[in-house]
Amino acid sequence: MPPANRNNPRRAKSSTSDYSVSEFLADFPDDAACLDYLWRTRHSEDGEHAECPKCEQARVFKRYETKQQRQSWTCTACGHHLHPTAGTIFHRSSTSLRLWFHAMYLMTSTRCGISAKQLERELGVHYKTAWRMFNKIRNELMNDEGDEQLTGKVEVDETSWGGKPRRKMTRSEAQQFREAKTTVLGMVEREGRVRLRVIESRRGEPLSSAVRTHVDPAAFMLTDDWVAYKPLRREGYAGAIINHSAGSYVWGDVHTNTIEGFFGNLKTGMRGAYKHVSDRWLQSYLDEYAWRYNQRFRDHRSMFHRLLEESAQQ
Repeated sequence: MPPANRNNPRRAKSSTSDYSVSEFLADFPDDAACLDYLWRTRHSEDGEHAECPKCEQARVFKRYETKQQRQSWTCTACGHHLHPTAGTIFHRSSTSLRLWFHAMYLMTSTRCGISAKQLERELGVHYKTAWRMFNKIRNELMNDEGDEQLTGKVEVDETSWGGKPRRKMTRSEAQQFREAKTTVLGMVEREGRVRLRVIESRRGEPLSSAVRTHVDPAAFMLTDDWVAYKPLRREGYAGAIINHSAGSYVWGDVHTNTIEGFFGNLKTGMRGAYKHVSDRWLQSYLDEYAWRYNQRFRDHRSMFHRLLEESAQQ
């Protein structure tokens, strides 16, 4: 689907970008523009009238300059204040709204992620500030908790997360090394959404429970021949199996290449951008990658605008 702003004079016709940096800088040049966006999106479409909770009807609201530089609009009838940032990740933050918006733009305009250290350099903030902003955006705006289960043809596979062995190992040692690493379970609809979950083990109930939570029982599940998927088959999950143990990877429409390709891009991107991610924060990084993948063909708007909308709907 072509971008909505393809004919924008600020961008070359040959560009495939949905929203360029020059467009971002023009739309949000300062804190006032960012605050006005939140005010109009959350409370007032025309920028002047809004529903007053105290008067219980639509009233005219004005923004008055104060010594405290309040980020609020005031009802001209009763004096009630409405704060556009209340209840959002920006609430009570001493960091400039413009910097918050810029951080969100950078996170949505990259394919492989951007580190907090790079954000520190881009925005000119302290590393702790950049790290806190990233965690807020990832954990509160990019998670998929509560989303509908995956349907249709769903590929399911698991992978190990961690470093490579430093020496050559026997087959049994290699198996033990892999079992000791963190396991990530991936589930993806053909030409659709992806879900990623850190699970305790690639065996037994941890794997089965994650699949039950995120894959519709009526879905057609495609997996390899790993034994941990057998209990799900007995529970009624229909599907097909590709026998990797026998050297078979594609049999007509039966394969797990979609999720395996996603894992390959994920690991390459994570190694390049972050070098190392601890198990404590791994799920939030996976959510970020999954969010970008799931948003790629959602509608004509840019990913930045969708994330901005999420922040306003908190």
